[in-house]
Amino acid sequence: MNSNINLKAVGHASSLFLVITFTLCVGFDFLFPEHAMFRAWQDLLPGFEWISWKSFFIGLAEAYAYGWYFTLIWVPIYNYCISRNEKSGSCCQ
Repeated sequence: MNSNINLKAVGHASSLFLVITFTLCVGFDFLFPEHAMFRAWQDLLPGFEWISWKSFFIGLAEAYAYGWYFTLIWVPIYNYCISRNEKSGSCCQ
């Protein structure tokens, strides 16, 4: 049984999750400026400033890239561990 995770699917899913989260957070900052989180985005996303269209699209691109960064590290590690587990015949349930 092949239990490997598809790199492409996880990459797009992780990236879209971060893009949606970023967009919701920017919207939250507009609705509730007294609880704004944009300072965190400025620390995490190089080039992001509060707020212009250019900055918003930079944030979207960087959020998408962070999703792929996570995926390119996590999925190969998971696939290696799961294949090693299948070869040894042991099962961790």
